[in-house]
Amino acid sequence: MRTVTFGMNISLDGYCDHTVFKPSAEGSKEVHDYFTRMMDDVDLIVFGRIMYQLMFPHWSDVAKNQSGTADENRFAQRLTAIDKVVISRSLDQVEAPARLVRSNPVEEIRKLKQQPGKKISIDSVSLLPELIAAELIDEFHLVIHPVLVGKGRQLIEGGSLTENVDLKLVDTSVFKSGCVALHYRKS
Repeated sequence: MRTVTFGMNISLDGYCDHTVFKPSAEGSKEVHDYFTRMMDDVDLIVFGRIMYQLMFPHWSDVAKNQSGTADENRFAQRLTAIDKVVISRSLDQVEAPARLVRSNPVEEIRKLKQQPGKKISIDSVSLLPELIAAELIDEFHLVIHPVLVGKGRQLIEGGSLTENVDLKLVDTSVFKSGCVALHYRKS
């Protein structure tokens, strides 16, 4: 059975709007390196509509044109090389070779989890509570940025979980930029 992971950049106060993070060049390199290494064990990424539209076509263009920093280019190449599923009721199409799934994300992830392969990475804040409740997320990779933002989308909205989810800390990485990467597994 495949492992399902969830990874996200968040502020110290739990917000995950990537537009509020302004890491230094060194901090950006560290974060891109961390997520690029994490993707070495991933062969499928599941996006929700919002994250898909934030990530593409930006990273596809960076990969194609090599228009970012060396670290961004490596991240873009790795990200675009991985198979993708986009779960959305409102999108009409997705960029090939991604596959669009319109309904029942829990059953889709269950099915994918049973197939042979490497890890599956979930990249959707809106699907997170539903997938946690269905006990489908095995690991969490959170990169906490040293900033308080006080607004935006929270990682987990209040009241969206009906039970506590106990996790075990597996690894911690402290970056020179002040970001801290935390890797948890379900206990």
